[in-house]
Amino acid sequence: MLAVVCPGQGSQTPGMLQPWLELPGAGASPSPADLLAAFSDAAGIDLVAHGTTSDADTIRDTAVAQPLIVASSLVALRAVLDGRDAAEVVDVTAGHSVGELAAAAVAGVLDDAGAVGLVTRRAQAMAEAAAAEPSGMSAVVGGDADEVAAAIELLGLWPANVNAAGQTVAAGSLDKLALLAENPPARARVIPLQVAGAFHTPYMEPARKVFEPVARAWKAADPRLPLLSNADGAPYSSLSLGEHGHGTAVDVLARLAAQVTAPVRWDRCSDTLAEMGVTAIIELAPGGVLSGLAKRALKGVELVAIKSPDDIEAARDLVARHSAVNLGDAARQNGA
Repeated sequence: MLAVVCPGQGSQTPGMLQPWLELPGAGASPSPADLLAAFSDAAGIDLVAHGTTSDADTIRDTAVAQPLIVASSLVALRAVLDGRDAAEVVDVTAGHSVGELAAAAVAGVLDDAGAVGLVTRRAQAMAEAAAAEPSGMSAVVGGDADEVAAAIELLGLWPANVNAAGQTVAAGSLDKLALLAENPPARARVIPLQVAGAFHTPYMEPARKVFEPVARAWKAADPRLPLLSNADGAPYSSLSLGEHGHGTAVDVLARLAAQVTAPVRWDRCSDTLAEMGVTAIIELAPGGVLSGLAKRALKGVELVAIKSPDDIEAARDLVARHSAVNLGDAARQNGA
């Protein structure tokens, strides 16, 4: 069983789109250059320039980073699929924070350009909220989970991301994050993150108020394959079946809006992937972080993190060997 996962903010690096722009189109598939031109139009910003020549400080800006990451993920997806529909080969998808918008495109809720356009609106709202009041995020690595949670709560901070056992991201005011770093929980390290604000906390309430009506009115379709929610790790079908049995567009858009202020429970997404019996995971570009978490949380699962076009063939091999949808179609064609 094959999962496709989509990375979140912080995974971007300078020049990451350059090797993709050198790839030609294949068959009926548009070239990465054509896709990125369309994505730049949807975003209203030059994603090609930001993905090739902009420096680290420029692409750290939330308003740039989020559409850049989603665009990169979707370019990689189309290269791996090579003209095939994701619903033909992907058994389940999920995305971390902003990556959930890319995952919504994998599931067919949003078209690719629509996902980039919507995430740009999200990014702009979150950047404005972050600029209004200084705040930040710090990774808390190691320690006892209950003690880490207690320390975060005691200081009036929030667990913005619960990524895995032994990795929680605390968020809130900069002075309280400094106190956490000065007095970390036992056997834990506190690592400040280079982000603009306390995402997935009440600090983002102004952004949620701006983004929610935009998201709810966005053009969308019901998911065509299982899509996991950051809120609790459950597939959207747990809310309502929808046209394809995988939840409804209305529910997805509502949760994408609520996600701006709600914690990201990637640990629960990992638990669901394990419960579903996932045997392989492709992490779309700019891959690496989620694959690292999966190595510890999902022992024995084959992983391919797409960092450049050099990883496309390995990803396609994973599709051929692990896609339950793909293998089921082959078995039916062979009369099995």
